[in-house]
Amino acid sequence: MSTRISDHTSQTAHAVSDLVARSNRLGADPRVTNYAGGNTSAKGSEIDPVTGELVDLLWVKGSGGDLGTLTEKNLAVLRLDRLRALAGVYPGVEREDEMVAAFDFCLHGKGGAAPSIDTAMHGLVDAPHVDHLHPDAGIAIATSADGEALTTEIFGDTVVWVPWRRPGFQLGLDIAAIKAANPQAIGCILGGHGITSWGATSAEAEARSLQIIRTAEEFIAARTAERSEHPFGAERPGFGALPEAERRAKAAALAPVIRGLASTDSPQLGHYTDSDVVLDFVSRERLAELGALGTSCPDHFLRTKVSPLVVDLPADASVDETVARLTELHAEYRDRYQAYYDRHATSDSPAIRGADPAIVLVPGVGMFSYGRNKQTARVAGEFYVNAINVMRGAEAISTYAPIEESQKFRIEYWALEEAKLQRMPRPKTLATRVALVTGAGSGIGRAIAERLAAEGACVVVADRNVEGAREVAEALGGDDVAVAVGGDVTSAHDVAAMVDAAALAFGGVDLVVNNAGLSISKPLLDTTEADWDLQHDVMAKGSFLVARESARAMIAQKMGGDIIYIASKNGVFAGPNNVAYGATKADQAHQVRLLAAELGEHQIRVNGINPDGVVRGSGIFAGGWGAKRAEVYGVEEQDLGAFYAQRTLLKREVLPENVAAAVLALTGPDLSHTTGLHIPVDSGVAAAFLR
Repeated sequence: MSTRISDHTSQTAHAVSDLVARSNRLGADPRVTNYAGGNTSAKGSEIDPVTGELVDLLWVKGSGGDLGTLTEKNLAVLRLDRLRALAGVYPGVEREDEMVAAFDFCLHGKGGAAPSIDTAMHGLVDAPHVDHLHPDAGIAIATSADGEALTTEIFGDTVVWVPWRRPGFQLGLDIAAIKAANPQAIGCILGGHGITSWGATSAEAEARSLQIIRTAEEFIAARTAERSEHPFGAERPGFGALPEAERRAKAAALAPVIRGLASTDSPQLGHYTDSDVVLDFVSRERLAELGALGTSCPDHFLRTKVSPLVVDLPADASVDETVARLTELHAEYRDRYQAYYDRHATSDSPAIRGADPAIVLVPGVGMFSYGRNKQTARVAGEFYVNAINVMRGAEAISTYAPIEESQKFRIEYWALEEAKLQRMPRPKTLATRVALVTGAGSGIGRAIAERLAAEGACVVVADRNVEGAREVAEALGGDDVAVAVGGDVTSAHDVAAMVDAAALAFGGVDLVVNNAGLSISKPLLDTTEADWDLQHDVMAKGSFLVARESARAMIAQKMGGDIIYIASKNGVFAGPNNVAYGATKADQAHQVRLLAAELGEHQIRVNGINPDGVVRGSGIFAGGWGAKRAEVYGVEEQDLGAFYAQRTLLKREVLPENVAAAVLALTGPDLSHTTGLHIPVDSGVAAAFLR
């Protein structure tokens, strides 16, 4: 008994590891399948720990997983006998959604992922290994008007056409029947959708998947080379790509406006794409025609919506002209989307999820894509690039003919899709917000960036020390969470570049922390004009420049926002030998009041924080300020934090994370009606109490 268990445990481990490795290879190539698209499976046997008998099992990628990053925990494990027995109780295609809940009664063991809608396809097809993928070339055939004839022309009888059917139990039965009737076949083209292949071994299934994809790619390439004109038509005069610097400057100017429009129903994060594929598509004569047809593969339009918003102006249209036209087109898009919902919704359809576009195409500039987080926004853009490739391929070999609008609606507003959305984790406090933190490469700024990211914000980490900024951004989670930008806040050019970086990376900016600073500790008679100018340039002028450029973007977004000044208790307390620093902190404190009064009509709140004695981790204190203050107070530099703590009412040392917590308090939902406020974070300095 123990030998049998050991042997089968080893065989099972090998089968699962092969499946994971195969999945990772297939998922790593965007020509093979898109992010989180497709699924793979393996069948095998294992000793049932209850009966001691062999039981046949199916390991299949679970709901919401991604092939490229799949691990064993992302697999659903089901008893094959119970799964196949479901065919005997299947109530028919009109009630096939009920079968998803039945999969739970087929699960083996504990843990693992929830079974996906495609589980039936993998379990019912009589093959040890099955791949279902969404390659651009395969979908190009699947969405061609004569896709069935093309399948025969390209593959003969080795790949079989399966007419469009929404993913589900019936599609699994269809493919199983087609495979049984075509023993020579290695796979099939699913109309409007993708491909499925199978094999006796993991290696054979993978090889057949790649064979189908490469054969389709070669056929499309050959037909494209034979054409005398581009599948998307000629390039429209004046609609070609702008030079890179001009293109990205225009994109940065438009991004906050478009994000605000795309967030009419709910806040969104953005992603900008100016790849050659996109720039070529938006320059062509047939852009509006093909864009209106929308995408076809279910994975695509669930992310991109049924069609994009297409700007119909030439590349050299001014920003103001483009903004005006975008506003008109957005209103029209919302009307069309509402009409689409009204045409197809039934009494039991989920409520409309918002009528704003997920994809916006701008000739000469590129594509803006949107989602509830940065990854979703980026993936939506990647999926639309897939869709462009599909349209190009289909138009090269035939006519692009996506599935009918009514079928798209059935998937977009599918009860199962709605249930998946409802299962998603509750958003974090600052989800969908974009933060720009200056001086974020160390000390207080780093602590603020870390706290904001932990609460769900996307963060632009700005610092003169760009290497330090990159280290922080990478530690926060990389490009889907944070980006680094180098720059000097005393330079209007550099500050504009910081705000542009926020716009291009995440769509705009919502939350700005004026933290960059330095400290010059000298008596009045020792303070030089250069000391005075440097101190005021960095903190007074720098804060003004950052607030001005950020407010410009926030006003364009029309989504409100927060501007936080990291001021100081020295703005209200006359500390010794501190004239330049104290005066500029007082300047910052009054900027808070002035800007709160001016920007309130735009729902932009401006507040300040007055820390004191933040020694640990501080770049300012490490840069010489600590030594000078220690000399003033007659203590050792390493004891300065403790010295500051002992002179406070609470006798507690103030840490960078305490300041970060105050930033969160001011920018979170609990103080939504507060502006013009300064919060002391100094453990209690009575002489600095606000009056």
